[in-house]
Amino acid sequence: MEQAELQLLVEKISIESFGKQFNHQASFNPRLRSTGGRYLLGSHNIEINKKYLDELGEKELIGIIKHELCHYHLHLEGKGYQHKDQEFKKLLKKTGAPRFCTQLPGREVKRAVKKILIYQCTKCQLIYRRKRSIDTNRYVCGKCKGKLKKIKEVTLE
Repeated sequence: MEQAELQLLVEKISIESFGKQFNHQASFNPRLRSTGGRYLLGSHNIEINKKYLDELGEKELIGIIKHELCHYHLHLEGKGYQHKDQEFKKLLKKTGAPRFCTQLPGREVKRAVKKILIYQCTKCQLIYRRKRSIDTNRYVCGKCKGKLKKIKEVTLE
């Protein structure tokens, strides 16, 4: 699909699903990585990630276009166009647009591995659990002023 075909598809979907004209530019943006598309507030243009068409097909592309057109039409009407707004959620439901696009295959989000550091006071044996490491040469136990010692590091998934 070329840029001109995308423009025609967006205009067609806008008329069929929203009953309103799309009077701006729709284009493929090869720099988009983590999103299916975006609506630009300043220029009112819509940019689409072509990888979604190539890897997930036209049905997914149509869903992304509908989603971006929801932003477009609500913004131009001066209504709530953000994901958190009730008007936006209602229009998504009415037009059958997805709230979020499908994850591209092989590009799963890398989750941060949570680790807990466990320290113990050498004097009173009080246990401290921390997400960030403590400089044991600088900090002491808050209860008895004893020296802290790192016991272990626990990794949670």
